[in-house]
Amino acid sequence: MVYNYQTKGVCSRSIAVEIDDDHIIKSVQFMGGCNGNTQGVARLAEGRKAEDVIASLRGINCNGRGTSCPDQLANAIEAAIG
Repeated sequence: MVYNYQTKGVCSRSIAVEIDDDHIIKSVQFMGGCNGNTQGVARLAEGRKAEDVIASLRGINCNGRGTSCPDQLANAIEAAIG
């Protein structure tokens, strides 16, 4: 299943995350944002259990915004797995 998430409070506009029935992340694609950083975060998430990625990324703050692209990915994954 591919889930499209509209980000809030960050440079990226949205995140597409594909998660299989076992909650393994198959792919992550950020639209917008800092290209190198978002590619790195995406690669580190791929192949991992959704719940583990959420635990790793939740709460990361970018320049006092109260969120970040990694934090938004945690939100996207959480929304996707319901």
